[in-house]
Order: sequence, then C-alpha cells, then structure tokens
Amino acid sequence: MSTENAPELPPRRLLWTLLVAAVLLAADQLTKWWAVDALTDRAPIPVIGDFIRFRLLYNPGAAFSLGAGSTWIFAIVAAVAVVALLWISRKVRSAGWAIALGLLLGGATTHLGDRLFREPGFARGHVVDFIDYNGWFVGNVADIALFFGAVALFVLSFRGVPIDGVKQAEETSAE
Repeated sequence: MSTENAPELPPRRLLWTLLVAAVLLAADQLTKWWAVDALTDRAPIPVIGDFIRFRLLYNPGAAFSLGAGSTWIFAIVAAVAVVALLWISRKVRSAGWAIALGLLLGGATTHLGDRLFREPGFARGHVVDFIDYNGWFVGNVADIALFFGAVALFVLSFRGVPIDGVKQAEETSAE
C-alpha cells in the first residue's frame, strides 16, 4: 500500500486545547478573586442597567443552584468531565474542535477547583458566581465559556467537521 497519495494529516492540536483551557482557568479565577474582594458585603453593581449586574453569590449546586445538597456529586462529575475532555483532546487535529474543547476543559477544570478547594471544605466547595443576568441566573466567566464551548461543539458536529481535521472523501456510486 502506497502512502504517496495519502493526504497529509494536520498536526495535533492538544497544545491549543490546553492553552485555551489555561487562559480560561486564569481569567475565571482572577475574576472570581476580584468579585470576592470587590463585591463582598456590597449592593449589586449595575453594568448594563439592571439587565447585567455584578452581585456576589456562592453556589453550592449546579446551574440555577439545582442540587445544592449534592456538591460532592458535582465535584465527581467535574473530575470525570476533565479526564474525558483530556482523553478526547489527544485526538484533536481540527482548530475549531481544539478551541471548543479548550473552553469546555477550562470551564470544567475551574469549577472542579472551586468544588475541591473553596469553602466550606474539600469536595463541598461552592462556586463563586457574580454576573447577574437580570435575576434569571447568576454565573461566572467559566459558565460563559462552557456555554460557548457547547454551542461550538454543536455547530462543528452539525457542519460535519471531523475532530481529526480530515474531511472524509464522499463515496460515489459510480460502480
């Protein structure tokens, strides 16, 4: 079998995924540090009127504070997500997939860090939320990244962009 006509594979993009995740992790933790320092014992700060406000909240649950009594379960789920995303990221050759997975990996990692190391204790920590969306929900930078990472994965999958970056040749029925 000759490899002369075989298409050259694009380079692996694991480093891109890890870089996006690291930048997101730093940005999320820095903004949470700012929020705890600047917003503790303060009234909400309007950013875009009352539609977007900065308001400090410690979330023991998942989205919309669901499962507040099951924080340790969210720590396990986040740990499994981090491991799975790292495993999948090893195969990535598509820049789009690398960025999308980096957003998910960074978001999952920073939430895992909150669950493990924030008060009230190991694997029971509360996530720092501070971006109030008109009272509908309160989130953070990691939540924004998780949302856009999930949307990107949906779009990439819908458009048929393969994770390995190689378009499959269309089969013809010319036989």
